[in-house]
Amino acid sequence: MTRFVQCASLDEVRQQIDRVDRELVALIAERGNFVRQAAGFKKTAAEVPAPQRVTQVLARVDALARESGADPVVVAATWRAMIAAFIEAERGAHALLHPPSPQAS
Repeated sequence: MTRFVQCASLDEVRQQIDRVDRELVALIAERGNFVRQAAGFKKTAAEVPAPQRVTQVLARVDALARESGADPVVVAATWRAMIAAFIEAERGAHALLHPPSPQAS
């Protein structure tokens, strides 16, 4: 549920932005936990980027942005950057969870 607070001063605006930032960082940490879990289910590193899933997520957040009154351009740019960063993090997690097997000599 989106809540909009009408602020009476710039200081109050900044306090509300700081509050939202705290909540966003906590949610990003939660999302990161699920990304690390996803790495464990993917058998190969080639499965990590999952372009079809990226397309689904971007379409879903675009619809959510429009429903909530968020700027769809800002949402799309934010999610594209976040997804790119999480793909890199997932690649690292996948490499740790699925180290290459030693080659027989």
